[in-house]
Amino acid sequence: MEKIIFIIGGAGYIGSHMVKAASLANYKTITIDNLSTGHADAVLYGKLEICDIRNKSKLDLLFKKYRPEAVVHFGAYSIVGESVEDPLKYYDNNFYGTLKLLEVMIENNCRNIIFSSTAAVFGNPEYLPIDEDHIKEPINPYGQSKLMVENILKDFSRAYELNYIVFRYFNAVGHDKEAGLEERHDPETHLFPIIMQIIKGQRKNLTIYGADYDTDDGTCIRDYIHVEDLCIAHLKGLEALLGNSNTIISDDYNLGNGIGFSVKEVITEFKRQTKVDFDVKQGRRREGDPDILIASNDKASTKLSFTPTMSDLREIIKSLI
Repeated sequence: MEKIIFIIGGAGYIGSHMVKAASLANYKTITIDNLSTGHADAVLYGKLEICDIRNKSKLDLLFKKYRPEAVVHFGAYSIVGESVEDPLKYYDNNFYGTLKLLEVMIENNCRNIIFSSTAAVFGNPEYLPIDEDHIKEPINPYGQSKLMVENILKDFSRAYELNYIVFRYFNAVGHDKEAGLEERHDPETHLFPIIMQIIKGQRKNLTIYGADYDTDDGTCIRDYIHVEDLCIAHLKGLEALLGNSNTIISDDYNLGNGIGFSVKEVITEFKRQTKVDFDVKQGRRREGDPDILIASNDKASTKLSFTPTMSDLREIIKSLI
């Protein structure tokens, strides 16, 4: 019998990939999305229910209707610069919305959740690569909103026997070539899809935000992990949660490749592979952006047997173009 899971934010970029991956892994997927940033046509499997997680009464009806065994929660605003300019939006949705979701879960005896967190909870790293024990001092409201939920999950696990897995993504990239799923943010703020828009003739140039970071070439360094690898990690998380129904196994994991590339390195590799010498402009650095973020993947490898399948920058870019 198929296990029913709710995928919150399943109409978004990473969520829509997870809907496909979980469905093909024989889960019955129900996508819960308010479509504020998601796209209904990206939900290729299962059923889509349009609902905002802050609407407790409607959410409660959906839990009673489907009786899910687990929740995979991607639903969040995630633009660092916007969170600095409009923190209310981020605390209201990312924090308050998740609190309502957890309340409904407990009331309906759904005790398993995978929470999509972020490397932004760490702030400026004190050492690299960043492991799960690294001090967490977010430098922007986006990271703060995610850390607040992480702390709530710890308390709820103790008080209400809630099983949770926190996955902290570094930078998700790539897309499912067969399904045609890709990033469709409006406006687009992520480096890889912006460059792809330039290559397709949909955008004229690229702006580098800051060349005064404490790195070799002055641009910030990030750890990029392919979205299909993220889905593999989430499937392993679901196996761990649903295969240990009588044991509290709550834990947190960083998900990255353990390798960092600067913005200029990414640009150079795109130009090399596409033979397109696009225009690059220089802008001011954005408030809230750390210099370097590189993950340690050791814990996920040891405890979940998860190892990214695509870690080479050249291969990631090749998969896009």
